[in-house]
Amino acid sequence: MKYREILLCMATLVACLLMGIAGGADPLDGGYVRSHDRSMTDSGIASMLQWLDAPVSNFPWYSADLTFYKQAVPDTTFSPFREYYVTSGTPVVGGIISNPTKFDITKKTPSSVYYGAGVGLPYTQYASTVPSKTNDLWVQGATNWTQYVVSPVGTWLQLIAYAPVEGPAGFYETIQTDTTSSMYKTYQFNQGYNTMNFNADQVGRHMLYFVVNNQPSNVVVVDVFAQA
Repeated sequence: MKYREILLCMATLVACLLMGIAGGADPLDGGYVRSHDRSMTDSGIASMLQWLDAPVSNFPWYSADLTFYKQAVPDTTFSPFREYYVTSGTPVVGGIISNPTKFDITKKTPSSVYYGAGVGLPYTQYASTVPSKTNDLWVQGATNWTQYVVSPVGTWLQLIAYAPVEGPAGFYETIQTDTTSSMYKTYQFNQGYNTMNFNADQVGRHMLYFVVNNQPSNVVVVDVFAQA
């Protein structure tokens, strides 16, 4: 388990225990502090709980109902993720992503980063807590980065990858529809931040990650739907 995940779990557990002791409630009853109790907690813990409250889409990708994969969804499904995709771009030919190029984080620093579970952190806090030897993959938005996106089919996303060392990287994509398919290709990554395009050209759940120096990154999930 990565260090940031341990940190988040510990903070949540502390919040639960504090409220359970103060209010005489079972800390496991109700999960964590309810919204109307936030004024009673430390401001840092309260902010953490607000991030944990962030909604995350839940689609039945793995159900037995195969008609799900052919359904178009309303525009409101994409609204929370509109900053993360564009409707035009250069198609990626013969690969999964475009060739990575070096990204200068000082020129376009995100405000916050969001994990797949809906948990968010200010970028400054993320940068100060994540070990520098960690491989990380994100979808870049106008102001934030995320590891989960819902996008219409045919759109383009900008990926950001951090690699502690330069060298060849194995990039993997698994696509879940009524069947499952996988792709793999080797790219040359720069040390530090890299940027590359990804074309969401097929309906389905796209799971993306890379491996540099035998170390895998996190998985980025892109749920791609036809737009009603």
